[in-house]
Amino acid sequence: MITSMAAILAITAGAYVVIRDQHSGADPVAAAAADLPVSHAAKTLVKARQHMIQLDAAARTTTIVGKPKVAAKPVTAPSAGTTAPAGGTGGSSPPPVSSAPPPSPGTAQSIAYSMLPSFGFNAKTEFPCLDNIYTRESGWRYNAENASGAYGIPQALPGSKMATAGADWATNPATQIKWGLGYIKDRYGSPCQAWSYWEAHGYY
Repeated sequence: MITSMAAILAITAGAYVVIRDQHSGADPVAAAAADLPVSHAAKTLVKARQHMIQLDAAARTTTIVGKPKVAAKPVTAPSAGTTAPAGGTGGSSPPPVSSAPPPSPGTAQSIAYSMLPSFGFNAKTEFPCLDNIYTRESGWRYNAENASGAYGIPQALPGSKMATAGADWATNPATQIKWGLGYIKDRYGSPCQAWSYWEAHGYY
């Protein structure tokens, strides 16, 4: 479209010049034609041509004074008290090992807590797992039983197998817990490993 307009402007300007040049001679027809008023459309085309010439001249003289810079991605400083993961893997650090304070004295939980070290377990880290199991199995009640015949705090099946830990297995929480910890150590290795199995299967 710009090319077409430029061509029209050139033709119009050329015709105007020819008429003016002829006006300088003796031809009365040319002189009369030169004195004819220029139409509004012609004036508009002339102005548009002049504007295009100015834009072209401005574009040729434009210079780039600087190159735009892209802002760098901000680096977030680590908050106080945090350290990078060991080994530089970039992954999140493993969750801290849960620990629990000693339960109230005189309770079955307190008996289990104090008995854990004798089986080679860390009481602070292993008791929460043991508590999860026994709370769900029996509510820590020494006389808990279900229809299957499971009995006591560890829900031994049958309950009479706890007799290997003591003759008072039916009424003594300590005897039941002693048997239960031995069972967990032999079968799973630790209370927390037994709890992992329980979470996956709903029993241990």
